[in-house]
Order: sequence, then structure tokens, then C-alpha cells
Amino acid sequence: MKAAEPTKRCTLTAVTLDEGSLGRGNPDQEHERAIAIWDILERNYFAVPGHDGGPYALHVALVEKKLTLDVRNSGAEPVVTHFLSLTPFRRVIKDYELVCESYYAAIRTASPAQIEAIDMGRRGLHDEAAELLRERLAGKIEVDFDTARRLFTLIFALHWKG
Repeated sequence: MKAAEPTKRCTLTAVTLDEGSLGRGNPDQEHERAIAIWDILERNYFAVPGHDGGPYALHVALVEKKLTLDVRNSGAEPVVTHFLSLTPFRRVIKDYELVCESYYAAIRTASPAQIEAIDMGRRGLHDEAAELLRERLAGKIEVDFDTARRLFTLIFALHWKG
């Protein structure tokens, strides 16, 4: 029996963060970044309308206070670069940062019930941010909900202060 030919998939096979855009993170933040990238690469849906379907490499950066999503094909040739204003994300980023600070403090000293309550709030904000990202990317880049959540983690990583 002959093996099936691999087909092009609407997927990311590489994700990088611009080192110049990153603040130095604490160990928890660095761990979150690494997990988000690993999770994206393990399972994602990422498509560029009007393009051949990938696979793609994504470089995420902040350029002049705008989110830059540089998409390249598997041969590292440019496919598209999108610049998104982060203004619509300001409130959710600020709220998410506060909840994350509470969460990291709680996991060291709080009861399991308190940690779970804070984590539920954190997940709710994360979901809200993922939906906002999907809306802002509509017509430019298509991502599923889980990919949007993980991308938001990376966007948030660009705002962390060490």
C-alpha cells in the first residue's frame, strides 16, 4: 500500500518572538511563552486568505507600538505582513496583567479554591482577548479559537515587564 502524499496544511510550523520587542520576563513568564509556542506548533489552524495554504512561519514583534505579524512560507519567503493597532487590546491586556500577577502570587500561598477562582477569571479574559484577536484579523489571517488564545499569550508576552 502506497503512503499518501503529504498535503499542504493551513498551519504554522515556526513561531518566533522579536527579541528586541520582549521585556525580560520572570521564570513564570518565560515558561508561559515557551508553552504557548510549543502548543501553537503542536496544533493550530492558521491560514492566509488568497494564499496557497502554507505551511507558514510567523514572526511576532512590536513596531512603533503596533503588533507586527510577519508571515513567511516554508522557504522563508514573505507572504504577508500585518500591522495591528493594539489600542483595542489595551483594557484586556491591563486586566489580564493584573489577574496574572494575582494568580502567580496565589499559587504560592492561596488555597486551591482561591487559585481556581482567580484562574477562572484569567481564562475568561484570555477567551475575550482571543475573540478580539480573531475579529481584528478577520479577512487578513484566519485562526481557530485555540490558536488565537495562544497567539494572545505571545502578544501579552511582548508587554510583560521583568
